[in-house]
Amino acid sequence: MTSTVAAARKGASRTLTSTGGVRSMWGKLRSLGFLVFLWISLLVALITLVVLILDTIRTGATRLDTRLFTEYPSSRPAEAGARPAIIGSAWVIGATAALAIPLGVAAAVHLEEFANRHSKVNRYVEVLVQNLAAIPSIIYGMLALSTLALMGVSNKNIVIGGALALALLILPVIIISTREALRAVPREMRQGSLALGATDVQTVWRTTLPAAIPGIATGTILALSRALGEAAPLLLLGGLVFISFDPNGLLSGFTTMPIQIFGWTGNPQAEFHELAAAASIVLLVILLAMNGLAIAIRNRYQRRW
Repeated sequence: MTSTVAAARKGASRTLTSTGGVRSMWGKLRSLGFLVFLWISLLVALITLVVLILDTIRTGATRLDTRLFTEYPSSRPAEAGARPAIIGSAWVIGATAALAIPLGVAAAVHLEEFANRHSKVNRYVEVLVQNLAAIPSIIYGMLALSTLALMGVSNKNIVIGGALALALLILPVIIISTREALRAVPREMRQGSLALGATDVQTVWRTTLPAAIPGIATGTILALSRALGEAAPLLLLGGLVFISFDPNGLLSGFTTMPIQIFGWTGNPQAEFHELAAAASIVLLVILLAMNGLAIAIRNRYQRRW
């Protein structure tokens, strides 16, 4: 009787062991399958991106000349250029930086250094900031349009209007990246400054912010590079696709490189498509330069605590 019970227990143990081994094997196979699918997806995306870039370079290489930077848009492709769009992009991005960077850094400093972390209001604000970073850019164009209308501005296609829309777009990104940079600063540095008699404001101004500047600069440059490539909110504000003057102030009409590229691609002539490809190459080079600058700042000034 005892031997029969022992044999039954041993058989049940073998069954459970074999069942667990099968489940473990299927789990490993599923993990391997997901990993293979992930790498295939990344490879397809990378190949598509490389093909698009190479095709753009091949199409627009013939129009990468001085006329692209010195001439104004024209109905004749051979005489057309993107000078107003390049200058307009510089004006809009400069005004965007002036609006978004101080406000974003100040908001991040308040939320990270001074706000009560246990307050429900502050928790709601943090959740809202994280959600705002994922909202489509066209929504910010609508918000800027309604804001200008409430202010009684009749002409919405002005540099400050476009800068307002783009500043609202990148503000959550700047706040999040600045908070992450502040969190990377060791708590001991703050405690040491306070122990020496500095106030909370002096500690932030003289100790925490200088130590977080590399991370803040990296996040800010990446946010501005995103704003440089946006067209939807500016088109909603009435961004012009054809102007024959240089933007010269915050109240001046403007166009930007994405808008100009959008306008040229809508023309049926192949020459305009070549112009759009050439302008796309210039925009791509500028974006790569901005991202490279962000990486260089991070690698050069980032500290290991």
